[in-house]
Amino acid sequence: MKKLVSCLLSSVCLATAANAQQQQWHLIKDRIVTQWAEKVDPKAPLPEYPRPMLVRSNNWQNLNGLWSYAITGKSQPQPSTYDGSILVPFAVESALSGVGRNVGKDSLLWYKTTISIPASMKNKEVLLHFGAVDWQTEVFVNGASVGKHEGGYDPFSFNITSFLKKGGKQEVAVRVWDPTDDGPQPAGKQVVKPEGIWYTPVTGIWQTVWLEAVPKTYIASTKQTPDVDKHTLTLSADVQNVQDGDKLKIEVLEGDKVIAQQEANAKEAAVISMSNEKLWSPSNPYLYDLKVTLVRNNKPVDEIRSYFAMRKISMAKDAKGVQRMMLNNEFLFQYGPLDQGWWPDGLYTPPTHEAMVYDIDQLKKMGFNMIRKHIKVEPATYYTYCDKAGILLWQDMPSGDRGNGWENRPGIYDHQTDKDRTAASEGYYRKEWNAIMDALHNYPSIVVWIPFNEAWGQFKTVEITEWTMKKDPSRLVNSASGGNFYITGHILDLHNYPHPAMPSPELFGEKQILVLGEFGGLGLPVDGHTWQQNKNWGYQSFKTSEDMFKRYNEFTQRIAQLIPLGLSAAVYTQTTDVEGEINGFMTYDRKVDKFPVDKMKEANTKLYNPALAK
Repeated sequence: MKKLVSCLLSSVCLATAANAQQQQWHLIKDRIVTQWAEKVDPKAPLPEYPRPMLVRSNNWQNLNGLWSYAITGKSQPQPSTYDGSILVPFAVESALSGVGRNVGKDSLLWYKTTISIPASMKNKEVLLHFGAVDWQTEVFVNGASVGKHEGGYDPFSFNITSFLKKGGKQEVAVRVWDPTDDGPQPAGKQVVKPEGIWYTPVTGIWQTVWLEAVPKTYIASTKQTPDVDKHTLTLSADVQNVQDGDKLKIEVLEGDKVIAQQEANAKEAAVISMSNEKLWSPSNPYLYDLKVTLVRNNKPVDEIRSYFAMRKISMAKDAKGVQRMMLNNEFLFQYGPLDQGWWPDGLYTPPTHEAMVYDIDQLKKMGFNMIRKHIKVEPATYYTYCDKAGILLWQDMPSGDRGNGWENRPGIYDHQTDKDRTAASEGYYRKEWNAIMDALHNYPSIVVWIPFNEAWGQFKTVEITEWTMKKDPSRLVNSASGGNFYITGHILDLHNYPHPAMPSPELFGEKQILVLGEFGGLGLPVDGHTWQQNKNWGYQSFKTSEDMFKRYNEFTQRIAQLIPLGLSAAVYTQTTDVEGEINGFMTYDRKVDKFPVDKMKEANTKLYNPALAK
């Protein structure tokens, strides 16, 4: 795995976004920024290979950089003149975009750049990839529409081969419409009017844009599912333009050594037997390399590299009959922060890869073994780094179409209602949740899916939960974090601020795993490191780091008392301050740790003592 990542980083190929590269760009400094903001190179922002789960040689081109942008009326055609430069892939509202403008539901955001197709891509199919664009996107190449996409959190691609001109420059334009929270689509925590727990809008391209050259018949994706109990890996592939008789040759590698292999019909799933396998866990995040070759008439047509882990997440009763969360058939208490994944300078997008991994590394140093990725999806490189680092992930579905009643007390009929969503609204949710689960299926670090949080847009709960469970039976499903509660899914997830609490194991523990999905939120503003001067808040505020840590330590001691009763996991709010929230372990700019990291680790690691649960 180390070899593979090293290869990716050394094989970066950057494009020149011809006209716009020469235009002026500067970081907007009207608010706090991270230390990495100054390291952003406008000629090569986020140059890393963007899809480490599926790597195809070195024939790719990063299109991040300065593009032209314009904001027009919603009904207007592509403009003939543009407003200036924007640094892709940073959202137009962000400081790192160099623009810092809001768009809104009555306007369109346009992008334009000019690219050259390298000689190495000639006589191949050319794919144009977008990591994520929020929300409704149409892409044009040389004036012709090549495709549309709706969804702010899933990657998508278009084959642009037939739209390319012979020789010379190629014009790429992108049209984006995003109503933020004025529409029913999944929008996460961004709102038109940010306040409290709701943040600045994110419009347009916010993950890497890139080109890739592929053969006529190629492996578009793979699906890899381990079975620890059966000692197998099941792998299937989506092969574009597949022909009868095409085969997949699958090789499992440890370094350069092939330790298992299988050949199968390219249209069918293959089951690879594993023996003496090394199991993935936070203490031993072991990854196997994969080589998958598409073969026709005994000749290789396409080849990709990937990786996987042998890891099992499940539920089982303890000696008291309470359901527990099991990793590789053993109980491991899962503890980590609520992680919003926001940045003061890039909003949804970290300024650099180094910045992104800093958060993960800091949380590991603090003694956490889990992260709840809250109402947001990250770039593929984030999940790969968690796979390597040994961080368990709970993945939320970004919410949208809020407005129904919330009841946060399990077993109580009072405020809760299911949202009566329109057919279009339901369709947006279902389509994007399906796409997100497909895109993230292969990452072993993800152990829990969370379809709903605190009733935000929650609808047809039992149906959605059971669909999620059926789509991916290899993971646990936390139906509704914090309510509204139904007897469905594997987990009952209580939110309680600020102090720890848990659902009664006598009432609820026989059928569902009991977790504390949010607690804490202890607040401490650090002068010179806040997003705004006023209206900063936490669930309980402190004036000194010492007083806040004393309270935090009391919380961990209480959790240690709850684990023997049946608590399987807890999530503290949160990794960093975010805009008006000052309840992070770190300030929003990541320049100040509010607690000493070594003290944090000492307080947290005691929760993994196996003697706490039998």
